[in-house]
Amino acid sequence: MRVLISVTDKTGVTDFARGLVASGAELISTGGTARLLRETKVPVRDVTDVTGFPEMLDGRVKTMHPKITGAILAIRGNAEHMAALGEHGIEPIDMVVVNLYQFEKAAAKADARLEELIENIDIGGPTMIRSAAKNWQDVAVVTSPGQYEAVLGELMATGAISRETKWRLAQAAFETTANYDRAISARLAKVGAAEQEALPAILDIRAPRRMSLRYGENPHQQAALYAAGAAGIAGAEQLHGKELSYNNLVDLDACWQLVCEFAGPAAAIIKHTNPAGCAEQESLAEAYRKALACDPVSAFGGVIGLNREVDEETAAEMAKLFVEAIAAPAYSEAALAVLRAKKNLRLVRVAAAEDALVVKSISGGYLAQTVDRATFDRTKCTVVTRRAPTAEEWTALEFGWKVVKHVKSNAIVYARPGQTVAVGAGQMSRVDSVNIGAMKAHLPLAGSVIASDAFFPFPDGLERGAEHGATAFIQPGGSVKDGDVIAAADRLDLAMVFTGVRHFRH
Repeated sequence: MRVLISVTDKTGVTDFARGLVASGAELISTGGTARLLRETKVPVRDVTDVTGFPEMLDGRVKTMHPKITGAILAIRGNAEHMAALGEHGIEPIDMVVVNLYQFEKAAAKADARLEELIENIDIGGPTMIRSAAKNWQDVAVVTSPGQYEAVLGELMATGAISRETKWRLAQAAFETTANYDRAISARLAKVGAAEQEALPAILDIRAPRRMSLRYGENPHQQAALYAAGAAGIAGAEQLHGKELSYNNLVDLDACWQLVCEFAGPAAAIIKHTNPAGCAEQESLAEAYRKALACDPVSAFGGVIGLNREVDEETAAEMAKLFVEAIAAPAYSEAALAVLRAKKNLRLVRVAAAEDALVVKSISGGYLAQTVDRATFDRTKCTVVTRRAPTAEEWTALEFGWKVVKHVKSNAIVYARPGQTVAVGAGQMSRVDSVNIGAMKAHLPLAGSVIASDAFFPFPDGLERGAEHGATAFIQPGGSVKDGDVIAAADRLDLAMVFTGVRHFRH
């Protein structure tokens, strides 16, 4: 058996090569890999001895030669192929061990020059990998140090690599080259990024399956989690509890995104992607208590997001309620001891993620948009009523505006400083959201403020909110009926602020 070895990542390669030699293999290698093998007393032959041609162009040309590619691509059961090898003095190569130039390592540097990126694009490596994978029935292709142990174990045990193993290796090889080319394409697209559009010309979604789920939104639907990184809810580490479900993950993402809006200790309780309560307070425990007070009935069976390390006091408070899952950046050991007493409670530790796009599937395609990063800026707000908000109302309006961004449209949030008082979500008319929020209220609405994710199309929503006790309103403005709405607010001695920013969430 002849084996060609040429690797950039040299992890474990000497032990693997030594095992191949022990099994009777002849090794052929290039450049630094050949030097390493010789230094570790592993017998190896230079690829230049096989090709009769020196490495050239600063190493750009090493293995791209008929005596290498022909040796890999020849079909052993094809008499014409084998005759051609004999005619040209080419010996077959039975295994290719190759991993590629570390383009992604170079690409990770924000200041990487184009010349550096180009020089880290492997040419010969992908050629050898693809050649071996194409001829998988005759050639085993090993592309990762993680494959060494199993391949060598099978070779030592049986004297050969099985057809089934060769096929699995070939599949992994094509995945390797596909990922490599995608990484190059994606990074080079960022060169001169100042001129690049926020939305790519081609939406390339590729992420490995991280977890198969029991089912999707309903038991008759299949589902899985796909993720490429270790951040956000998709990359969260589960510390305890039952297997996460599809719906758990969707709700955890909603609550995590909401609590990340706040600089102070914050807690959000989510039910079916909408907040049952949210609060920002001096302590995490108090934030949780205030969030729960908003709607303790709906909170039952929900998920909780927190933007601080969970301490023992907060854990003890949450342990009083039946909760499906909790997401937080960290947990103290004392908090874990409390929460792990609840056998099925799912606990996940989350690192912040910087997503560039929001992607949704529709029948036949995808929709993509940039992330809604619009934040509250009081200096850009316009007080449109005769009465300006009081200092307390301003604080409540800012809090409500941050929360309403995360409520399904049409969205209405009744708020006080640092606490939701009631939430009206996802109705077909805005006045219905105002009324439903009031109907669900477990806290007094008198003196609260209302945040609306889009403009009031008519005065009725504002009038109903005032009847329920709201004294100030924040909304984008922009309705053809703005004048009528402002007049109603002045008539009722309400304060109203226009932000000029809409926060629809469909």
